[in-house]
Amino acid sequence: MIRILLAEDQALVAQGLKMMMETDPEMKVTGEAKNGRIAVSLCERQSFDVAVLDIRMPEMDGLEAARIIRHRWPSMKVLILTTFNDDEYAIQALRLGAHGYMLKDADAETLIQSVKKCVAGGLQLQGEVAAKVMPRLLQASQETPKINHHLTPRELDILKRIGEGRSNKEIAEELALSVGTVKNHISQLLDKLDLRDRTQLAIYAIRNHFV
Repeated sequence: MIRILLAEDQALVAQGLKMMMETDPEMKVTGEAKNGRIAVSLCERQSFDVAVLDIRMPEMDGLEAARIIRHRWPSMKVLILTTFNDDEYAIQALRLGAHGYMLKDADAETLIQSVKKCVAGGLQLQGEVAAKVMPRLLQASQETPKINHHLTPRELDILKRIGEGRSNKEIAEELALSVGTVKNHISQLLDKLDLRDRTQLAIYAIRNHFV
């Protein structure tokens, strides 16, 4: 069962999102919050697999909540809910280590698959938003590309697939490896390239034309 923390300040929107996600028998909203402060407080008392956070909320927005959650509970995934007018916030969320973002008006199938992809370790970038945000994210990045010629062929294969948004399970299946082996290679990639997390690996892969 995927345990979901849903943070959304608009009651009707929150109810709709919860109903859509729970149409999948593998998913359950086990925590609900009206703002980021309450979401963080719930994380202190309960365990969740993924936090689905609206960006614009009172008292503490989704961006600050994402920063705290990723710092204090690094194994927990974060999926940001956004609108086309929130692209700057979405960029900041990705830099803080969020595992993806999607439009708040997405249909049930898209929402469910987005949550599952994040939980599986993939980077979820909904097409319509990615087309707008990703070029800005890459252009605005202050990191200097660090081409590393000491990556093994296997590491290059995995890096390419991370840039394409594949989950660990998908990479393992495509390359005939175990999920544990894929995780080990990812740890080595982060160490060799001096990067913080999977999101930075994906950005690195795109900026350096591995995708």
